[in-house]
Amino acid sequence: MPPAEPIRRTSRAVKVRRRLRSRIILSFALLGFVLTLLLAFSANWVRNRVEEDIVIDAMSRNINEYQRRFFESNGKQRDLPIQQWRAFVFTPDKFDQLKVEEPDWWDLPDGLHRLNGIDEDGEPFNYALTVRKTPQAWFFLAYNTTESARGKEKFNNSLIAVVVVFTALSLLIGWWSASKVMSPVSELASRLRAYRGSSDPQPLAPHFPEDEVGELAQALDDYSDRLTDVVQRDREFNADVSHELRTPLAVIRGSVELMLSRSDLDEKTKARLQRIQRAEQQGTDLISALLLLSRSERGHGNTDVARVVEQLLESHRAQLGSKALVLRMEGKCGRVVDAPEAALSVALGNLIGNAVKYTKQGEVVVRLLADGVEVIDSGPGLSAEDAARLFERGYRGSHAGHSQGGGIGLSIVSRLCALYGWQVNVRPGEVTGVIATLSFLPRADTDTDSST
Repeated sequence: MPPAEPIRRTSRAVKVRRRLRSRIILSFALLGFVLTLLLAFSANWVRNRVEEDIVIDAMSRNINEYQRRFFESNGKQRDLPIQQWRAFVFTPDKFDQLKVEEPDWWDLPDGLHRLNGIDEDGEPFNYALTVRKTPQAWFFLAYNTTESARGKEKFNNSLIAVVVVFTALSLLIGWWSASKVMSPVSELASRLRAYRGSSDPQPLAPHFPEDEVGELAQALDDYSDRLTDVVQRDREFNADVSHELRTPLAVIRGSVELMLSRSDLDEKTKARLQRIQRAEQQGTDLISALLLLSRSERGHGNTDVARVVEQLLESHRAQLGSKALVLRMEGKCGRVVDAPEAALSVALGNLIGNAVKYTKQGEVVVRLLADGVEVIDSGPGLSAEDAARLFERGYRGSHAGHSQGGGIGLSIVSRLCALYGWQVNVRPGEVTGVIATLSFLPRADTDTDSST
């Protein structure tokens, strides 16, 4: 695993934690705003409804009283001694006067009406008008609601201020509550970050009370214990397998070397023994590389790239038989990489081996570059699907046919590159074949479209 990966995950966790805190604060603010807004709307609606009922009731009682006094006095008593009220009565002989003085009142039906007017000073005002029309007379009772409208405007402004104040108060309460709620979570994350890279992490649960965060800490402790056991068993298994496989390989190596030292060997037997020797070396290199991958440990060494390429080409030349294929190396490179020879041999061996396997005739050229190696073949090429899935574990290309192999070679190459910070890329050739590139530059200095 690349070293930068845990940092990216930690950064993502911090962003998630901050978004959670922001959501808590926003939830409190929205709750306060919505509840206060509903309260303000309800209070305003109730106030208007009560005021309307009071006005309607008062005007109905007063116009009834006005009508009663008018008829009892045979039309002589026209005054209604109530402040902010004005009463008007028009008998049939004065209907024409009504059309002139108050034309807006002429077509109004019985009931309460809201109207606007202009007073003696030219200032607009609002008033409520109750209309009662009888065959003997038309009665009009007007009530000036200008002051009431101003009071309503002040009341609405006060409600707006209340909404703003209580929303701000909810925001502060939300910020305080979020800080209290997220404080143990932040402490848990800090303790987890402090254990990064530790081979013996301490339990988290004792540092937290028995609440939801404490349960989370206990679950993390349990998961850590299980994960530690799995990793420990995996490492022990890999070490045991490596040891058990190295023993027979060492026996094979010793036996082959002893047999090759004999002077009475014919060329055919010698060639077969040399093939066994190369296979033993490849097996030993592969075991070493897999052991490094299983431990995620980057081995060190001063490995000459050109010398490894020459060894691999010589090994494959001995296995060509009658195949019309030329293997050659181009360029001179004194590049030395900080990696065990086994790791580099496995990475380049898979790339060169694939080129040799799928190229029926022509040539396979291994070109040494200043910062890497290119393996160029004249084989059948690479399809778009193969290019997209070539490094997937278990995937075998469309040209694999009935050839041996489980489709894990390039997957191992990809994992080795991830471990050492190399880059591997496979693309179609300019005319035919495939070009595989292994670059030894650090990840930060390479193109982002590599296929690791």
